Amino acid sequence: MASNVVSRLLVLSSVGIGGFLTGSYLERRKQVPADYVSTDRKTIGEFCPKPALPIFGTVSAASLVSSPAAPVNVSRVGQIMKYGFPGLDNVRSFDDYVLSYDRRTRVAHWVFEHLTPESVKPNDAVDRAKSDFKADDSIHPFFRSLNTDYKGSGFDRGHMAAAGNHRGEQKHCDQTFYLTNMAPQFCALRFE
Repeated sequence: MASNVVSRLLVLSSVGIGGFLTGSYLERRKQVPADYVSTDRKTIGEFCPKPALPIFGTVSAASLVSSPAAPVNVSRVGQIMKYGFPGLDNVRSFDDYVLSYDRRTRVAHWVFEHLTPESVKPNDAVDRAKSDFKADDSIHPFFRSLNTDYKGSGFDRGHMAAAGNHRGEQKHCDQTFYLTNMAPQFCALRFE
């Protein structure tokens, strides 16, 4: 019985190690770009780690997402994130901003917006008063922030991506009222 368990563990571990070694070998055999010049013989044609993922040399959060030959009409999310992601944990992309949601604290890790003079121009068709704070249904109910989390807590719902910065369309303003975009904020001055 014990030898059966040991033999299964050996087979599984050998498959895992074999997969790792095969992947490492194939990564090292990839072509070195023509513009890559190095005087160090060890790095030519060898594995070249990048800042974001030191084990695999193909992806980096600090690298450009779009290439110079990219099409002109890039999506809004593509424009916002063209310089990379600070982290890839629970990334949510909305029409006019992108965020990474921390399920443990129920507050965003980070929020990215790309503000231009055109995107923040006053627009009479967009009214913040028409928007309501609402839970984000794309988050699992166990990790979802709710309006009841703020009720009676002494904290306000503070926008990470401000509603006033998203005046292009009413839909963009409405999306800033998702509770995934909120952080508890304390307002010392209360006029009640």
